[in-house]
Amino acid sequence: MSTSTTAPAALLTLDDVRAAAGRIAGQVVRTPTLHSKTLSEITGAEIWLKFENLQFTAAYKERGALNALLQLSDEQRGKGVIAASAGNHAQGLSYHGTRLGMPVTIVMPRTTPTVKIMQTESVGGTVVLEGETFDEAYAYARLLEAERGMTFVHPFDDPQVAAGQGTVALEMLEDVPELETLVVPIGGGGLLSGMGTAARALKPSIGLVGVQATLFPSMYAKLKGLELPCGGDTIAEGIAVKEPGTFTSAVLKKIVDDIVLVSEPSLETAVALLLQIEKTVVEGAGAAGLAAVMTHRKRFAGRKIGLVLCGGNIDTRLLANVLLRDLARSGRLARLRLTLQDRPGALFKVVEDFNRHQVNILEVWHNRIFTSLPAKGLTAEIECEARDREQIDLLVAGLRAKGYDVQQVELG
Repeated sequence: MSTSTTAPAALLTLDDVRAAAGRIAGQVVRTPTLHSKTLSEITGAEIWLKFENLQFTAAYKERGALNALLQLSDEQRGKGVIAASAGNHAQGLSYHGTRLGMPVTIVMPRTTPTVKIMQTESVGGTVVLEGETFDEAYAYARLLEAERGMTFVHPFDDPQVAAGQGTVALEMLEDVPELETLVVPIGGGGLLSGMGTAARALKPSIGLVGVQATLFPSMYAKLKGLELPCGGDTIAEGIAVKEPGTFTSAVLKKIVDDIVLVSEPSLETAVALLLQIEKTVVEGAGAAGLAAVMTHRKRFAGRKIGLVLCGGNIDTRLLANVLLRDLARSGRLARLRLTLQDRPGALFKVVEDFNRHQVNILEVWHNRIFTSLPAKGLTAEIECEARDREQIDLLVAGLRAKGYDVQQVELG
């Protein structure tokens, strides 16, 4: 038994999305859509943010999962549901399935981080670890589906799931009817399929732009007829899908205006900006819309743009790395590599220059052995903190004026 289908796009309509909204009303958070004055000034567009990271499981996935669950028969509910997911779908399905009194089994690859397993179990899901890759976990989930008579709930390639996700657009256009363009992250395509169907029916002139990470351009390639590699360490795990849905591809082919790609540095910058400016935590996928607007400024300039902050489940250590890397890109953190003589007072003289320029030293590393310098030479790497990039530049210029060989270690 499965709720998934390869039905044509005509089977997903505004009425389906409205029906989903009626079913899930009061069982998911009616999240706000708020204007960001500062992000609007930065991007040159009028930016409106939909805070789906405020859902109980911190992601929009609850909407589609719940809509699918509420349409199961009593027999299906009794046997339970199953899915393959290591992300937000697992938590949304587990939370609402358990709340509705039905067993939920989630198959994850053995390589899944422990924190994701614990998060899914904490909201009631039973986690089964199988396979080294998502494809192997997915295959095993379909095997258990047949063996145990459970219902498989696909994370995106399902009209019922897509209809539930489409309720995001209903709320956005109810709150801000003047929106001119929706910029929506795409993994498998369920969110934009549902949102786009609803938005296009309510406002035929609205622009629909999808966003994918450059490392995982699966839907971008499929709709443009291209062969592009998919893979790599992206911070946007929520949209790192190698094979987009059959159903969702058919829908998006008819309604989407374009799909754009965003780089890892742009995703990191967007995550950092949303935390610094809006004081809200988003995962990489949740920042993809803002990354797209910042990457393609001329395209969106002057328009009223709706962005979905689709999820906030980001590992805290990864978030810390992203924030520190953003400080380095902005010039507030720097690492300088200097060539010095290995004798008393050499480092002290350098430190005096840091003090003179009011640049704070955070860490110092000496390298005497693994270097091509003479035995009496060494390299010192100094990690430091400044007010801005100009302050670092003045320090480097001052050191070079005194004859020091100084190199600034740049981020990739």
